[in-house]
Amino acid sequence: MRNIAVNTFVTLDGVMQAPGGPDEDRSGGFQWGGWSVKYWDEVMGKAIGEFMGKEIDLLLGRKTYEIFAAHWPFVKPDNPDYGTSLKLNGARKYVVSSKLDKAEWSPSTIITGDVVKQLGDLKQQNGPELQVHGSGNLLQTLFKHDLVNQLHLWVFPLTVGRGKRLFADGSIPAGFRLTDSTVSTTGVIIATYIRGGKIETGSFALADQPRAEVAG
Repeated sequence: MRNIAVNTFVTLDGVMQAPGGPDEDRSGGFQWGGWSVKYWDEVMGKAIGEFMGKEIDLLLGRKTYEIFAAHWPFVKPDNPDYGTSLKLNGARKYVVSSKLDKAEWSPSTIITGDVVKQLGDLKQQNGPELQVHGSGNLLQTLFKHDLVNQLHLWVFPLTVGRGKRLFADGSIPAGFRLTDSTVSTTGVIIATYIRGGKIETGSFALADQPRAEVAG
């Protein structure tokens, strides 16, 4: 079985839209594109290097695929991100889309039709870790059908008020367990969670305290 790991930049108020640049995603009138850029430091560079240092395939939504395909194949050897570009360019890309007829950033495979079944089948196969970057709409499907094994969240110290949110309308009640965390010099919390079973509830009420009656 393959591990599906989500890597997401998110603001304190839960927005994941357009962290990398002003024109990355202006849908809904979003005006804060590029909100993550000024926070980058060596701690974050090391963390992303470790996360992507293993053998990986990519599982992407159409918009993120198009953003990546317009950038990573063109990174030059003198660019500090050249190593990352080699990793992403060489990875197999699985693109979930009902609109794409072809995906030219090779090697790529388009997933369409019964997406949930195909994602489930893909997860059952042997192979490298499937990493999801960005891909907000795809994430809602993955969350809804409990297909995510690991969350690698980068929580940035700012709020933007509105925009596409990481947990929108796809999340289900689920428990996660923190396995690693660090903080960058710029205040970004980098935390890794794995799926941790069902939610367990309890109560802080005193044992001999009378239960309040609910009117209705």
